[in-house]
Amino acid sequence: MDHSDVRRVRLVPWSEGDLWLLRRTNSPEMTEHLGGPEPEERLLARHRRYCALSSGRMYRVTLADGGETAGSIGYWEREWRDGTVWETGWGILPEFQGRGLAALAARALVDVVREAGGHPALHAFPEVDHAASNGVCRKAGFTLLGQADFEYPKGHWIRSNDWYVDLRAGLSG
Repeated sequence: MDHSDVRRVRLVPWSEGDLWLLRRTNSPEMTEHLGGPEPEERLLARHRRYCALSSGRMYRVTLADGGETAGSIGYWEREWRDGTVWETGWGILPEFQGRGLAALAARALVDVVREAGGHPALHAFPEVDHAASNGVCRKAGFTLLGQADFEYPKGHWIRSNDWYVDLRAGLSG
């Protein structure tokens, strides 16, 4: 993937008006690898967390030409192994899937997180059998470290791959 391709997407900081996007992505197909749809009160709580993130940030992924919202991506702190790292996650709306937009957004996010500083690595933890998200990690230049077990959401254990980008290295790409 050509690094200049990231210009096909824009990362727009999450705002109060973006609750609709959480509701759109709260479908069985979009949450299959995340424990299923959440009740409205949990969506509202998550939206408030997204708006108030002080360490990290959530974004709407928009198309550069036209400005249509294609999904979301973000990063936040996670305690992992022997320290604190950045973690990322994303969701692309069904009508925009299959176009490589998640990988473009992830590459753009790596640059944002590298510039923000704070931690030496950005990790993604897609479920082992989630082929699309693992493909995003591969295409976005993440390195596979191995597998790990996670409880997400609470009470739901998943086996995930641990993908990472060394943020101390040069520019992504």
